[in-house]
Amino acid sequence: MRTALLQSSGRPGSVVGNLKVLDEAAGRAAAAGAGLVVAPEMFLTGYAIGDDIGRLAEAADGDSADAVAEIAGRQGVAIAYGYPERAGDAVFNSAQLVSADGVRLANYRKTHLFGCFERDHFTPGERSVVQAELGGLRVGILICYDVEFPENVRAHALAGTELLVVPTAQMHPFQFVAESMIPVRAFENQMYVAYVNRVGREGEFEFVGLSTLAGPDGVARTRAGRGDDLVLADVDRAFLAASRETNPYLQDRRPGLYGSLV
Repeated sequence: MRTALLQSSGRPGSVVGNLKVLDEAAGRAAAAGAGLVVAPEMFLTGYAIGDDIGRLAEAADGDSADAVAEIAGRQGVAIAYGYPERAGDAVFNSAQLVSADGVRLANYRKTHLFGCFERDHFTPGERSVVQAELGGLRVGILICYDVEFPENVRAHALAGTELLVVPTAQMHPFQFVAESMIPVRAFENQMYVAYVNRVGREGEFEFVGLSTLAGPDGVARTRAGRGDDLVLADVDRAFLAASRETNPYLQDRRPGLYGSLV
């Protein structure tokens, strides 16, 4: 499945503006043969928007979700995107996956909140593995900091995730995560990882871009630069199956030795 990584900070504070950016990118991705577009963390509203996070937060099935579903259906491409989700009095840093026919397939709430900014504005989620079937692939979702905990990614590997999508807001000076950690996570867990970042300065943060799709061989299939970009690469299920046959990491585990880790 050809996968498009939309590297952009969009229009912070403007849901309407960000929907337009997403619509245009989805059209370009579909024209290039993509079956999935992945947008960054908090893409629908912007990340560093302070108390506007609470004001702009919506239910998982709210008006913005309907708008994304309409874009996906009209452009004929699945979309994964980050947004602030309101559920009662709680606000979650969430990501949702919508199919190419506009059906909401999965919604994930970030479990590991990074820094005071996130802990001040969000409630942590409680489910580490959220998956859906898309284009013959088992797709899982994590958000940014979540992927830096090896337990999270290994849990996805053991649950059969083949493509892990990771909307992110990775900031300076942590670019080594995109450059080095993501290919290693893909290799050690025998999966594809699509890590899709914001760019530029936003409030107190400087986002580093460098979005990448890494394969189970630890090789980046595509990598964006530091500015707005739309890059594409293929997720090859046959290659993944062959890689899992030759790489014994998951088969050679000895879980009985690891109890002390938890």
